[in-house]
Amino acid sequence: MESWCGLQATEGQHDGIIVRGLVKRFGRILAVDNLDLDVEPGSVVGFLGHNGAGKTTSMRMICGVLPPTRGSIRVGGHDLQANPSGAAGIIGYLPEGSPLYPELRVLEYLRFRSRLYSLQDPVGSIDRAVDRCGLRDVVTRPIGQLSRGYRQRVGLAAAILHDPAVLVLDEPTSGLDPLQVIEVRQLIEELSEDRTILLSTHVLQEVEAICDRVILLARGRLVAQGDLASLRSEAGMESASLEDLFVSLTAKAFSSGGSVS
Repeated sequence: MESWCGLQATEGQHDGIIVRGLVKRFGRILAVDNLDLDVEPGSVVGFLGHNGAGKTTSMRMICGVLPPTRGSIRVGGHDLQANPSGAAGIIGYLPEGSPLYPELRVLEYLRFRSRLYSLQDPVGSIDRAVDRCGLRDVVTRPIGQLSRGYRQRVGLAAAILHDPAVLVLDEPTSGLDPLQVIEVRQLIEELSEDRTILLSTHVLQEVEAICDRVILLARGRLVAQGDLASLRSEAGMESASLEDLFVSLTAKAFSSGGSVS
Protein backbone atom coordinates (compact mmCIF):
# COMPACT_ATOMS: atom_id res chain seq x y z
CA MET A 1 0.00 0.00 0.00
CA GLU A 2 3.03 2.34 0.34
CA SER A 3 2.80 3.52 -3.26
CA TRP A 4 -0.70 4.91 -2.64
CA CYS A 5 0.31 7.25 0.14
CA GLY A 6 0.35 11.00 -0.28
CA LEU A 7 -1.17 10.96 -3.76
CA GLN A 8 -4.31 12.40 -5.26
CA ALA A 9 -5.44 12.50 -8.86
CA THR A 10 -4.11 15.42 -10.89
CA GLU A 11 -6.58 17.07 -13.20
CA GLY A 12 -5.70 16.71 -16.88
CA GLN A 13 -3.17 13.90 -16.38
CA HIS A 14 -5.47 11.05 -17.22
CA ASP A 15 -5.39 9.39 -20.64
CA GLY A 16 -6.95 6.00 -19.94
CA ILE A 17 -5.31 2.57 -19.78
CA ILE A 18 -2.94 1.14 -22.38
CA VAL A 19 -1.66 -2.44 -22.05
CA ARG A 20 0.83 -4.04 -24.44
CA GLY A 21 2.24 -7.56 -24.53
CA LEU A 22 1.10 -8.37 -21.00
CA VAL A 23 2.07 -11.82 -19.76
CA LYS A 24 1.62 -13.45 -16.36
CA ARG A 25 2.89 -16.91 -15.46
CA PHE A 26 2.40 -18.79 -12.22
CA GLY A 27 5.00 -21.49 -12.59
CA ARG A 28 3.92 -23.52 -15.62
CA ILE A 29 0.47 -21.92 -15.73
CA LEU A 30 0.11 -19.16 -18.32
CA ALA A 31 -2.67 -17.02 -16.84
CA VAL A 32 -2.39 -14.03 -19.19
CA ASP A 33 -0.98 -14.50 -22.67
CA ASN A 34 0.39 -11.50 -24.59
CA LEU A 35 -2.54 -9.21 -23.83
CA ASP A 36 -3.02 -5.88 -25.62
CA LEU A 37 -5.92 -3.66 -24.61
CA ASP A 38 -7.02 -0.03 -24.61
CA VAL A 39 -9.46 1.70 -22.28
CA GLU A 40 -10.31 5.12 -23.69
CA PRO A 41 -10.43 8.16 -21.40
CA GLY A 42 -13.90 8.77 -20.01
CA SER A 43 -15.28 5.41 -21.13
CA VAL A 44 -16.92 2.54 -19.25
CA VAL A 45 -15.48 -0.75 -20.49
CA GLY A 46 -16.86 -4.17 -19.63
CA PHE A 47 -14.18 -6.82 -19.02
CA LEU A 48 -15.70 -10.20 -19.85
CA GLY A 49 -14.59 -13.82 -19.88
CA HIS A 50 -15.30 -17.23 -18.44
CA ASN A 51 -14.03 -18.20 -14.97
CA GLY A 52 -10.27 -18.54 -15.19
CA ALA A 53 -10.01 -16.39 -18.34
CA GLY A 54 -7.44 -14.10 -16.68
CA LYS A 55 -9.63 -11.07 -15.92
CA THR A 56 -8.82 -10.71 -12.22
CA THR A 57 -5.11 -11.39 -12.80
CA SER A 58 -5.07 -8.71 -15.52
CA MET A 59 -6.88 -6.20 -13.31
CA ARG A 60 -4.47 -6.81 -10.44
CA MET A 61 -1.54 -6.14 -12.76
CA ILE A 62 -3.18 -2.97 -14.11
CA CYS A 63 -3.62 -1.74 -10.54
CA GLY A 64 -0.03 -2.55 -9.57
CA VAL A 65 -1.06 -5.19 -7.05
CA LEU A 66 0.56 -8.01 -9.02
CA PRO A 67 3.78 -7.67 -11.05
CA PRO A 68 3.63 -8.85 -14.66
CA THR A 69 5.98 -11.47 -15.99
CA ARG A 70 6.38 -9.37 -19.11
CA GLY A 71 4.73 -6.45 -20.87
CA SER A 72 3.93 -2.77 -20.32
CA ILE A 73 1.05 -0.95 -18.63
CA ARG A 74 0.31 2.78 -18.81
CA VAL A 75 -2.39 4.35 -16.66
CA GLY A 76 -3.15 8.03 -16.91
CA GLY A 77 0.02 8.61 -18.87
CA HIS A 78 2.19 6.91 -16.23
CA ASP A 79 4.24 3.80 -16.95
CA LEU A 80 3.28 1.45 -14.11
CA GLN A 81 6.74 -0.11 -13.87
CA ALA A 82 8.77 3.09 -14.25
CA ASN A 83 6.48 5.27 -12.12
CA PRO A 84 4.24 3.06 -9.95
CA SER A 85 3.47 5.89 -7.51
CA GLY A 86 2.24 8.19 -10.27
CA ALA A 87 -0.03 5.51 -11.69
CA ALA A 88 -1.32 4.38 -8.30
CA GLY A 89 -2.29 7.92 -7.38
CA ILE A 90 -4.95 8.04 -10.09
CA ILE A 91 -6.32 4.48 -9.74
CA GLY A 92 -9.19 3.43 -7.51
CA TYR A 93 -9.47 -0.35 -7.15
CA LEU A 94 -12.40 -2.36 -5.81
CA PRO A 95 -11.42 -6.06 -5.72
CA GLU A 96 -14.04 -8.78 -5.69
CA GLY A 97 -15.19 -9.31 -2.10
CA SER A 98 -14.03 -5.85 -1.00
CA PRO A 99 -11.68 -6.25 2.01
CA LEU A 100 -13.43 -4.47 4.86
CA TYR A 101 -13.12 -4.53 8.65
CA PRO A 102 -16.57 -5.58 9.93
CA GLU A 103 -15.90 -4.39 13.49
CA LEU A 104 -15.22 -0.82 12.36
CA ARG A 105 -17.95 1.72 11.84
CA VAL A 106 -18.22 3.11 8.31
CA LEU A 107 -16.75 6.48 9.27
CA GLU A 108 -13.91 4.83 11.21
CA TYR A 109 -13.01 2.70 8.22
CA LEU A 110 -13.03 5.64 5.80
CA ARG A 111 -10.86 7.64 8.20
CA PHE A 112 -8.43 4.72 8.30
CA ARG A 113 -8.32 4.54 4.52
CA SER A 114 -7.85 8.31 4.26
CA ARG A 115 -4.74 8.04 6.45
CA LEU A 116 -3.30 5.48 4.01
CA TYR A 117 -3.73 8.02 1.21
CA SER A 118 -2.39 10.93 3.33
CA LEU A 119 -5.10 13.15 1.88
CA GLN A 120 -4.72 16.92 2.11
CA ASP A 121 -8.37 17.34 3.12
CA PRO A 122 -9.47 14.02 4.65
CA VAL A 123 -12.70 15.38 6.16
CA GLY A 124 -13.83 16.88 2.87
CA SER A 125 -12.76 13.80 0.91
CA ILE A 126 -14.71 11.50 3.23
CA ASP A 127 -17.78 13.73 3.11
CA ARG A 128 -17.77 13.75 -0.68
CA ALA A 129 -17.33 9.97 -0.89
CA VAL A 130 -20.07 9.35 1.68
CA ASP A 131 -22.52 11.56 -0.21
CA ARG A 132 -21.53 10.17 -3.61
CA CYS A 133 -22.04 6.58 -2.45
CA GLY A 134 -25.25 7.19 -0.46
CA LEU A 135 -23.80 6.27 2.95
CA ARG A 136 -24.93 9.26 5.02
CA ASP A 137 -27.55 7.24 6.92
CA VAL A 138 -25.14 4.45 7.92
CA VAL A 139 -21.85 6.21 8.73
CA THR A 140 -22.11 5.40 12.45
CA ARG A 141 -23.02 1.73 11.96
CA PRO A 142 -20.53 -1.16 12.14
CA ILE A 143 -19.73 -2.44 8.65
CA GLY A 144 -20.51 -6.00 9.76
CA GLN A 145 -24.14 -5.01 10.38
CA LEU A 146 -24.68 -3.64 6.87
CA SER A 147 -26.29 -5.44 3.96
CA ARG A 148 -23.98 -6.68 1.22
CA GLY A 149 -25.17 -3.87 -1.02
CA TYR A 150 -24.17 -1.25 1.53
CA ARG A 151 -20.83 -2.99 2.08
CA GLN A 152 -20.17 -2.66 -1.65
CA ARG A 153 -20.98 1.03 -1.34
CA VAL A 154 -18.44 1.32 1.48
CA GLY A 155 -15.84 -0.36 -0.72
CA LEU A 156 -16.60 2.05 -3.56
CA ALA A 157 -16.40 5.02 -1.20
CA ALA A 158 -12.96 3.86 -0.05
CA ALA A 159 -11.87 3.42 -3.69
CA ILE A 160 -12.80 7.00 -4.63
CA LEU A 161 -11.52 8.79 -1.51
CA HIS A 162 -8.49 10.18 -3.38
CA ASP A 163 -10.67 11.18 -6.37
CA PRO A 164 -9.04 8.82 -8.87
CA ALA A 165 -9.41 9.39 -12.61
CA VAL A 166 -9.55 5.63 -13.24
CA LEU A 167 -11.72 3.08 -11.42
CA VAL A 168 -11.07 -0.66 -11.72
CA LEU A 169 -14.00 -2.70 -10.39
CA ASP A 170 -13.84 -6.50 -10.12
CA GLU A 171 -17.32 -8.06 -9.97
CA PRO A 172 -18.87 -5.13 -8.04
CA THR A 173 -22.37 -6.66 -8.05
CA SER A 174 -21.39 -10.26 -7.29
CA GLY A 175 -23.67 -11.85 -4.70
CA LEU A 176 -26.11 -8.94 -4.53
CA ASP A 177 -29.87 -9.34 -4.73
CA PRO A 178 -31.67 -7.79 -7.75
CA LEU A 179 -32.52 -4.53 -5.95
CA GLN A 180 -28.95 -4.15 -4.68
CA VAL A 181 -27.64 -4.83 -8.19
CA ILE A 182 -29.78 -1.99 -9.55
CA GLU A 183 -28.61 0.37 -6.79
CA VAL A 184 -24.90 -0.38 -7.29
CA ARG A 185 -25.29 -0.23 -11.07
CA GLN A 186 -26.85 3.24 -10.77
CA LEU A 187 -24.00 4.31 -8.53
CA ILE A 188 -21.43 3.10 -11.08
CA GLU A 189 -23.25 5.02 -13.82
CA GLU A 190 -23.07 8.17 -11.69
CA LEU A 191 -19.37 7.65 -10.98
CA SER A 192 -18.69 7.18 -14.71
CA GLU A 193 -19.71 10.77 -15.43
CA ASP A 194 -16.27 12.08 -14.51
CA ARG A 195 -13.88 9.13 -14.68
CA THR A 196 -12.81 6.08 -16.67
CA ILE A 197 -14.11 2.70 -15.48
CA LEU A 198 -12.90 -0.82 -16.24
CA LEU A 199 -15.59 -3.19 -15.00
CA SER A 200 -15.36 -6.97 -14.69
CA THR A 201 -18.70 -8.72 -14.45
CA HIS A 202 -20.59 -11.92 -15.26
CA VAL A 203 -23.87 -10.00 -15.52
CA LEU A 204 -24.22 -9.38 -19.25
CA GLN A 205 -27.25 -7.11 -18.82
CA GLU A 206 -24.98 -4.85 -16.78
CA VAL A 207 -22.60 -4.53 -19.71
CA GLU A 208 -25.37 -3.68 -22.15
CA ALA A 209 -26.83 -1.16 -19.70
CA ILE A 210 -23.76 0.87 -18.77
CA CYS A 211 -20.70 -0.03 -20.88
CA ASP A 212 -19.47 1.83 -23.95
CA ARG A 213 -17.14 -0.96 -25.03
CA VAL A 214 -16.35 -4.59 -24.27
CA ILE A 215 -13.09 -6.50 -23.83
CA LEU A 216 -13.45 -10.28 -24.03
CA LEU A 217 -10.81 -12.72 -22.76
CA ALA A 218 -10.61 -16.50 -23.13
CA ARG A 219 -7.79 -18.69 -21.83
CA GLY A 220 -5.74 -15.62 -20.96
CA ARG A 221 -5.93 -14.20 -24.48
CA LEU A 222 -7.75 -11.26 -25.99
CA VAL A 223 -10.66 -12.52 -28.10
CA ALA A 224 -12.28 -9.23 -29.04
CA GLN A 225 -12.59 -5.59 -28.02
CA GLY A 226 -14.81 -2.81 -29.28
CA ASP A 227 -18.34 -1.48 -29.01
CA LEU A 228 -21.14 -4.02 -29.16
CA ALA A 229 -22.40 -2.92 -32.59
CA SER A 230 -18.93 -3.38 -34.10
CA LEU A 231 -18.42 -6.76 -32.46
CA ARG A 232 -21.81 -8.01 -33.67
CA SER A 233 -21.05 -6.79 -37.19
CA GLU A 234 -17.58 -8.38 -37.28
CA ALA A 235 -19.03 -11.69 -36.05
CA GLY A 236 -21.89 -11.54 -38.55
CA MET A 237 -24.39 -11.60 -35.66
CA GLU A 238 -26.03 -8.17 -35.95
CA SER A 239 -29.24 -9.20 -34.18
CA ALA A 240 -27.63 -11.48 -31.56
CA SER A 241 -27.93 -10.96 -27.84
CA LEU A 242 -24.75 -10.23 -25.93
CA GLU A 243 -25.02 -13.69 -24.38
CA ASP A 244 -25.10 -15.38 -27.81
CA LEU A 245 -22.23 -13.20 -29.03
CA PHE A 246 -20.20 -14.01 -25.90
CA VAL A 247 -20.79 -17.76 -26.31
CA SER A 248 -19.92 -17.70 -30.01
CA LEU A 249 -16.70 -15.71 -29.64
CA THR A 250 -15.56 -17.72 -26.61
CA ALA A 251 -16.26 -21.02 -28.40
CA LYS A 252 -14.15 -19.90 -31.37
CA ALA A 253 -11.29 -19.00 -29.01
CA PHE A 254 -11.39 -22.44 -27.39
CA SER A 255 -11.62 -24.27 -30.70
CA SER A 256 -8.57 -22.39 -31.99
CA GLY A 257 -6.57 -23.80 -29.10
CA GLY A 258 -5.59 -21.36 -26.36
CA SER A 259 -2.49 -22.09 -24.33
CA VAL A 260 -2.89 -22.60 -20.61
CA SER A 261 0.09 -24.64 -19.57
